[in-house]
Amino acid sequence: MRRDRGILCLVTDRVQLGASPDRSVEAGTLAGLAREAVDAGVDVIQIRERDLDAAALLDLAGAIVEIARGSGTDVVVNDRLDVAIASGANGVHLRADSVAPAAVGAIAPAGFLIGRSVHGASEAREHGSAVDYLIAGTVFATPSKPAESRLLFRRGLEEIVGAVRVPVLAIGGVTMDRVSEVAAAGAAGVAGIRLFLNRATSMRTSVKAIREQFDRARAASSFKLN
Repeated sequence: MRRDRGILCLVTDRVQLGASPDRSVEAGTLAGLAREAVDAGVDVIQIRERDLDAAALLDLAGAIVEIARGSGTDVVVNDRLDVAIASGANGVHLRADSVAPAAVGAIAPAGFLIGRSVHGASEAREHGSAVDYLIAGTVFATPSKPAESRLLFRRGLEEIVGAVRVPVLAIGGVTMDRVSEVAAAGAAGVAGIRLFLNRATSMRTSVKAIREQFDRARAASSFKLN
């Protein structure tokens, strides 16, 4: 995973795109979103459609893998190692309560990306040596994670970044106004859903603005990458 610029990860969520959770996946909608993300230069697409059965998830993952083929965008599947491998995805992203990354690494194909969600520095230290990247959250309050929830804020994010030598992406409440703060905390990039879905502008414009702001703030920061 590249370290010369901010890593941007789009997390899919078809419900936020207008599909109700009890309906089958609207493949055209998600495929269109994936194509926009690839064209915009998003580094990673994480397919996180947790309510889909294996067959529907495999179809979706396979379609997005085809869209990203030959581009600079990696595709990872949330938690379903079997679907990730069968679809030809670049890797799997494990939940914080999932199987240990070391166990996945023992059976995954060569070059297969393994990521994991973490909520604190102790988790990061425990699994950091067995993953290619971590996603740390929830950093700031969101509609689903209000202010009274357990949040990392900048200090918690800095502790996670300082605990490992792999890229750490921040997730949760990261808006354009907070991209600079995340970069200054030492994160390698950001992951999100709403961050990239700005109805007032195109995905390409949003990605360009996020990356420029992130890279500018990181260059100005005294934080040194591991």
